[in-house]
Amino acid sequence: MSTENILAAGTQMGEVELLVRDLDLMTRFYHEAVTLDVQQAEGDTVILGRDGVSALKLRRETDLPPLRPGDAGLYHSALLFPDQSSLALAVATVASREPRSFSGSADHLYSEAFYFDDPEGNGLELYRDRPRDQWTYEAGGRIRGATLPLDPNAFLRTHLTEEVIAAPPREGMTLGHIHLQVGNLEQARSFYVDTLGFEIKTELPQALFISAGGYHHHIGMNTWRSNGAGPRAATFGLGIVDITVPTRADIDALASRLTFAGIQFGFDGQTLLFEDPWKTKLRVRAAELS
Repeated sequence: MSTENILAAGTQMGEVELLVRDLDLMTRFYHEAVTLDVQQAEGDTVILGRDGVSALKLRRETDLPPLRPGDAGLYHSALLFPDQSSLALAVATVASREPRSFSGSADHLYSEAFYFDDPEGNGLELYRDRPRDQWTYEAGGRIRGATLPLDPNAFLRTHLTEEVIAAPPREGMTLGHIHLQVGNLEQARSFYVDTLGFEIKTELPQALFISAGGYHHHIGMNTWRSNGAGPRAATFGLGIVDITVPTRADIDALASRLTFAGIQFGFDGQTLLFEDPWKTKLRVRAAELS
């Protein structure tokens, strides 16, 4: 792929929107258990994050059906913590307040991850990255990943220190990536890689992990339980996914690629809004315009 057609290295995830039935219940889970700060609460919308950086928007809807397991949509959203101690504190808090929400853990070589389900069934990953000089690279700049055992109790015994409990860290957490259920990986590759400009970092028979700037992945996509799924109907679960690029020039370049590919989009002077082949809404904004 030409360097003119790839997303800038400074591209990052913005926030993910969840459409929810019970706004109070979901706010309590993400605030009290996951330890996010409520940054804004107005009407039917609550925005949560840390240290002034938003990661999650909850928007109450009253008349939507649930997402069915085989549909396209959200597999999980993933909150990235800056170090093992802050991750351990968040994991311990969720596990103590919502013990039934825990669904697994894994060492992915480039990261250590813990998985949960929120009260309405949305997947959630809490993770930390290993330093990039510890990642293993393969041909073409791809990154070796794995799913190895990670003992949550041993992790907490090692990293949940008295110091971090006494003075809980609040800075450095962001939305690191999202993972989507899609209906077809070749179609996903055509849209997210060939048109949007992400680069493939890891590829499996039923999953694709893509990023900008050499990250292990900003977006994961799989067909593990959604192979053949068509465009999404409106349901509870995933709403708009925000992506932030560095400059207005990056917005203009992306708009040109969307136009060339025949993909309709809206542009309000600051943000692009468009849909992927499964009608997941993506909104791209420039950091310099924020």
